[in-house]
Amino acid sequence: MTEQNLSFLKTLKIKAKNAGTAAGYEWLQGRGSWIESYSPVDANLIGSVRSSAPATYETAANKAQTAFAEWRTWPAPKRGEVVRQLGDALRKYKEPLGRLVSYEMGKSLQEGYGEVQEMIDICDFAVGLSRQLYGLTIQSERPQHRMFEQWHPLGIVGIISAFNFPVAVWAWNAAIAWVCGDVCIWKPSEKAPLCSIACQNIVNEVFKKNNVPDGVSNIINGDYKVGQLLTRDKRVNLISATGSIRMGKIVGAEVAARLGKSLLELGGNNAIIITENADLDMAMRAIVFGAVGTCGQRCTSTRRLIIHESQYKKVKDSLKKAYAQLRIGNPLDENNHVGPLIDKQAVAMYQKALENVIAEGGKILVEGGVLTGKNYESGCYVKPAVVEAANHFKMVQEETFAPILYLIPYKTIDEAIAYQNGVPQGLSSAIMTTNMREMEQFLSYAGSDCGIANVNIGTSGAEIGGAFGGEKETGGGRESGSDAWKAYMRRQTNTVNYSTQLPLAQGIKFDF
Repeated sequence: MTEQNLSFLKTLKIKAKNAGTAAGYEWLQGRGSWIESYSPVDANLIGSVRSSAPATYETAANKAQTAFAEWRTWPAPKRGEVVRQLGDALRKYKEPLGRLVSYEMGKSLQEGYGEVQEMIDICDFAVGLSRQLYGLTIQSERPQHRMFEQWHPLGIVGIISAFNFPVAVWAWNAAIAWVCGDVCIWKPSEKAPLCSIACQNIVNEVFKKNNVPDGVSNIINGDYKVGQLLTRDKRVNLISATGSIRMGKIVGAEVAARLGKSLLELGGNNAIIITENADLDMAMRAIVFGAVGTCGQRCTSTRRLIIHESQYKKVKDSLKKAYAQLRIGNPLDENNHVGPLIDKQAVAMYQKALENVIAEGGKILVEGGVLTGKNYESGCYVKPAVVEAANHFKMVQEETFAPILYLIPYKTIDEAIAYQNGVPQGLSSAIMTTNMREMEQFLSYAGSDCGIANVNIGTSGAEIGGAFGGEKETGGGRESGSDAWKAYMRRQTNTVNYSTQLPLAQGIKFDF
């Protein structure tokens, strides 16, 4: 990348060496080791970030606690106004921030822009939400009593995000937490740390103009040991963690040990069912984007294709043609469809998964492999692969964060739904059909067991208006839209007696 092409780093105030702890408006260097961020696009060093240490974490946590005492007193619509201005700032910085996301993480430039757009959208959603943090009025069994519930801010919200969405998932949590009156400490992925520096710089610009208390937004950078400072801290009321199932089980156990709250968004093993009544042209677009978008590194990526036997050959032939047209290369070149995997470790996992599924009896339909040559010097570019397999294969049951798509034939819709549900994960699912009965069965209590179930769209690309999350080993958490805001607040039931008597509930008599 030339100096001109990297001008977005200067715009976002990214330096060669960056402090990794943001204690509110203050950047703290600390004594932690350096995290070097190399781009999977070209293997160049983009910049370095200083890891947080216990002392710098403590400074950030103390600032957050102090800031919460004031921030929670701001009227929610006033907090919403600050978030509205943040959305405007993100519109201003959409182009350079989208480029940074693409360059540091490796997703296509259009997907980088799309991720920033998600941040803008959640800000817009949160602004409206700031005037709708409503409770209920409840009918009391006692005369002249008013019973109701209200919602109060939780306190400190810890956010642990993954590399594949290095900015959007933080924004999903932070924008809603802020309008709810919470303060945030964010631990981004150590694989994409510079994105967090850019986001905090943008936040500070907006927050300072509005005299937001120092410490409402904080960042700690580092590996899992830094994350443990957050998960084990009793002052942190909620941990929202996005990542692997393995990570989620550790985080969930640590937070539960101190009786804290956790919101877990973990792995997916998402399937599209192609019925005999599917519109194949529409289905093919959904399949290919779902399987190869972000180089298969979305939690909602399409990993299994469950195809009615009558459509199986047609789908196979169409997939071969579609995959042959994919352009793999630098994701900042908008002519390319597929960028690199995040690092060489991910490449090794991709290769091992293909080896293992073939050993189990899988048949290669579209051959994968690692790309080499002038345009692939980083060693992180791979070919999307398609494998004919069985649903019970060990590798099919697992989530591989790479562009590998498994084809599985079926005979009846009941069998297809059983395959769909027959994995440990339960995030996203889809069915392609023009048959109303098949659609309704898929959406019924006897249908998909996932948190997301779509009809005639793919598994990937959720809108922020709906609650996002999944069941089973996906963790059960819900972020973003609908009433997911309730996870960031504490519920309080209130009863007011405006009579001159003191009747007890359940008609209990206690006279003296």
